[in-house]
Amino acid sequence: MKFFIQSGAILGLLGVGLGAFGAHALRTMLDASGRTATFETAVKYQFYHALALVLIGLLMHTFGSNPTIVKLLNWSGYSILGGVLIFSGSLYILCFTGITWLGAITPIGGLGMIAGWALLLWAFL
Repeated sequence: MKFFIQSGAILGLLGVGLGAFGAHALRTMLDASGRTATFETAVKYQFYHALALVLIGLLMHTFGSNPTIVKLLNWSGYSILGGVLIFSGSLYILCFTGITWLGAITPIGGLGMIAGWALLLWAFL
């Protein structure tokens, strides 16, 4: 529970920081490479899922007496966290280095985030 709240808070903090850094310090570099939209997508998805991780942590606290729900929420949190690290991480590396083959692993992160949302749904069906 605490781990997901902490992870969400860290991802949120980094999302705001990276977003501001991209909008100001990196604007020229991102515009020149045509990767502004890619960077913004990485930040946006990171931030949305940071909030999801905080929610999952709070739900684990609320439903802590139900081991089935907690187990599914745990899997949901790890799926979302892994998905964000792969999805947004690969996009950040692409923006900063121009290594284009990393775009091929980005969908794996997307699948992780989708799985996390599906597991969150499953926990409450």
